[in-house]
Amino acid sequence: MASTVLVVTALEDVTADAVVAALNERGVPVVRVDPADIGPALTFGFRVDADRPAWGGRLRTASREVESGEVAALYYRRPTPYGTRFAHLPRQQRDFAATEARHGLGGVLNALSGARYVNHPAAVARAEFKPAQLRRLARLGLRIPPTLITNDPQAAREFAAERGPVVCKTFRGLPAGDDGRTGAIWTQRVDPETFDDTLTVTAHLFQAEIPKTGDVRVTVVGRRVFAQQIAAPDGALDWRRGDWGALLHAPITVPLPVVAALHSYLASFGLAFGCFDFALTGDGDDPEHWTAIECNPNGQWGWLPDAEDITEAFADLLTVERKGRS
Repeated sequence: MASTVLVVTALEDVTADAVVAALNERGVPVVRVDPADIGPALTFGFRVDADRPAWGGRLRTASREVESGEVAALYYRRPTPYGTRFAHLPRQQRDFAATEARHGLGGVLNALSGARYVNHPAAVARAEFKPAQLRRLARLGLRIPPTLITNDPQAAREFAAERGPVVCKTFRGLPAGDDGRTGAIWTQRVDPETFDDTLTVTAHLFQAEIPKTGDVRVTVVGRRVFAQQIAAPDGALDWRRGDWGALLHAPITVPLPVVAALHSYLASFGLAFGCFDFALTGDGDDPEHWTAIECNPNGQWGWLPDAEDITEAFADLLTVERKGRS
């Protein structure tokens, strides 16, 4: 019997629910925890010393408890931000309590000896920056869109004149507003005639628009690769902006050189899983038809037609024996 899988995520996470259900069917012990529940519903005690240079101790939730040495794999999904737990406190106290919890409990959860992380938060943090992604993708031999990151209107105009037509996209999604709701600004075509001094306020990401024949989402879990060609019925430039339930999907084979590059990409960042987005400029048989756009190191996949197979791949990856004691 495999050792325990620790699933770190919020209470409402249907993607994690599917993986937990698959692990339960295999008889793999699972403990699910949201670190932001710290308090009476989540207690812990971990110790380390020179004679035992690894963290040992127990973590208890309202319904489960686990010894750190039992954790063979940690599935890091989408936990609630620590600050949410302390939102009722004055700002200084809130920020202090959240930081202490993140560095204390989070610090131990990020340093369990012998556990397989899918993915480690530090690896996710390193891999989230689009400039690093594009550089790594290109160095691995994949095609990428000509890209400019700037706050200089003149540089933007020159880039558009050289590489146009041009699209603009954000580095991250919109943060939560005063009402607590988040949002997104989708990839959109831009008119260089509108570039003015307002661009100087912050960084902007401009790319040459790819004359694509379609989009592909490639989900890599361990050594397994799942690829779906995606099309929006209205032919939208960014398929994410519409009704996801109306999207058209078709399985597609990823050329072997592209597959090899994706595995090398994940290994270079210390990732076990990633969701890659590509623009196709042909039928997809030739690696030259594949233009890499980005990789989300903690992306969504539960909505894809092959989500059941992806779920089993996650269960396979997480069903491991302990490599050592912690």
